[in-house]
Amino acid sequence: MGFVFERCFKVIAGAGGAGLLVGPDAQQRVPTHLGITSKRWSVSLKLALRLAAVCVVPACVAGAMDYQRSALAPPIPAREFRGVWIATVGNIDWPSKPGLTTAEQKKELIAILDRMAGLKLNAVLFQVRPACDAMYASQIEPWSEYLTGTMGKAPAPFYDPLAFAIEAAHNRGLELHAWFNPYRALHFTSKSAIAPNHVTRAHPEFVRKYGKYYWLDPGEPGVRDYTLSVVMDVVRRYDIDGVHLDDYFYPDRVDAGADADFPDDASWRKWSAHGLPSPMSRPDWRRANVNTFVEQAYRSIKAAKPWVKFGISPRGIWRPGYPAQIKGMDAYATIYADSRKWLAEGWVDYFAPQLYWPVESRDQNFGALLGWWAQQNPKARHVWPGLNLSKAESWRPEEIQDQIRLTRRQPRVTGYICYNTSSLMRSATLRASLERDFNARLALVPATPWLSTNAPGKPALLLSAPGSGDLRLFIGKLSQENQSRWWLLQTRSGMDWKDELLPGTVRVKYFGNAQPDAIAVTLIDRFGNAGQPVVFEKRKRFMVPEGL
Repeated sequence: MGFVFERCFKVIAGAGGAGLLVGPDAQQRVPTHLGITSKRWSVSLKLALRLAAVCVVPACVAGAMDYQRSALAPPIPAREFRGVWIATVGNIDWPSKPGLTTAEQKKELIAILDRMAGLKLNAVLFQVRPACDAMYASQIEPWSEYLTGTMGKAPAPFYDPLAFAIEAAHNRGLELHAWFNPYRALHFTSKSAIAPNHVTRAHPEFVRKYGKYYWLDPGEPGVRDYTLSVVMDVVRRYDIDGVHLDDYFYPDRVDAGADADFPDDASWRKWSAHGLPSPMSRPDWRRANVNTFVEQAYRSIKAAKPWVKFGISPRGIWRPGYPAQIKGMDAYATIYADSRKWLAEGWVDYFAPQLYWPVESRDQNFGALLGWWAQQNPKARHVWPGLNLSKAESWRPEEIQDQIRLTRRQPRVTGYICYNTSSLMRSATLRASLERDFNARLALVPATPWLSTNAPGKPALLLSAPGSGDLRLFIGKLSQENQSRWWLLQTRSGMDWKDELLPGTVRVKYFGNAQPDAIAVTLIDRFGNAGQPVVFEKRKRFMVPEGL
């Protein structure tokens, strides 16, 4: 199907920067960079010429408006990660309860994404694997009971919630990171009968009962392979922007009693029997098991899709005494999470310590912990602290706002993540403050220069003439997959610029009767790199009478 154009329009070849006027006197050049075949372009051009021939135009129109290429520089948007967790375990955030119809589930998810986009957040971390189950169509693990009420039962009418969420998020300018719990096998809120393909039945040798939970044993090499296969299945099949792990590695002892050690005697003996190189204590061995998985996950993701970010959200305290005033749970010794090592080694693209305490607390001080984590970052990865919105109603009114202010003042901290969606949806006061005071303008997700610094080229654009009152922008298809995550569309009316992110799959933007004074389009690739903008300005022109 060819394009139907107005009497006069321009094709802009972004890569070369050349302008091509198409009209009664234009040459029939084929703009291959727009992905249009010669035959289709010829038909479109002939139709445009035919339409031009029958147009009744006044003999002379002085001062008519047209869009022309411009050297105008649009404002550069801020770079800040503004994320929110969407928890599905126990139906915390979505869906509101098991057993909703497909239409009801979609409606709830759209309402969440609309609200987050309205607050000018730019990413959602969507929990896809609460406990060795799937919020998506998987051949490895069963459908989650939090969708239908029955583990292993697909939504009916059928849809894939993850695929739906990705498309809906991208259509609203939101990244979607797939959030996995790596080792939890069965949550204590589970009420459904266990599906035959759940890991507790398919691989009982991987599973340990610990308190009220079932847990995968990180010391079993087969567990690492199994969990990594689940993660990589999603990376390969879905157009996600990131993989995210939460703070559950070895289980917390509060789940089974302070004196109850994790029951990994079998895997410990198996490892010890191999007489591997350097002798390790059991705690060091446990930490090494987690470290190995984290490094393997990072390298596997980069080998498959280098642009997919990998992030972890560990407990906010690495060890008591770091920094000196800090007291609290020792995640290094209790759940065997050497999270400082993951950041220092560069095994993550972003690091989101859960700083779930107020700024006025001494023993768990938000600002002190934030500054300490920022200093443990020799590879200059992104640090995006987790903020505890679930406490916002019980804390002083400005607590969360003050935490955001601290993140913006702290060097080498480039964003934040809110826990959780339901808390944000409930707090009209916080939403109003974010919208009015903190996120008045769109922000782009920070780039990842350790992955790529190759800026994409200028986009190939086609802008229809505004004479008909129906302004349209056509965007050319790109040849490389990693070059087309977003189009940053900026429009100016008077002195006011407005920003909008369009998915890289968008090919047409309709303005209708709105005709901005300036239009700028910048390509943002999947690594977050921005190209040079192509800018049009509306200017007066004189139409020469035909036949002169």
